[in-house]
Amino acid sequence: MQAGGGDETAQVLWWALAFGPDLDGNATAVGAAANVVVLGIAARNRTPISFWQFTRHGLVVTAATVALAAPYLWLRYLM
Repeated sequence: MQAGGGDETAQVLWWALAFGPDLDGNATAVGAAANVVVLGIAARNRTPISFWQFTRHGLVVTAATVALAAPYLWLRYLM
């Protein structure tokens, strides 16, 4: 595998590796440091957001991201 990405299969793997942590950051409150900061700011302003409330909305965003990213990767690299 070359440093620039190599062949098409390697590029698909790099994209998958990039999307994995991003999806976790969208789905859960502890998936990204920015989410923890937002929860702290919300609590300080007397508008607490629970872990499950955040996750309920985060999973919707994650599902939308997967619905857009998976077909793109499939069409771009496997067709």
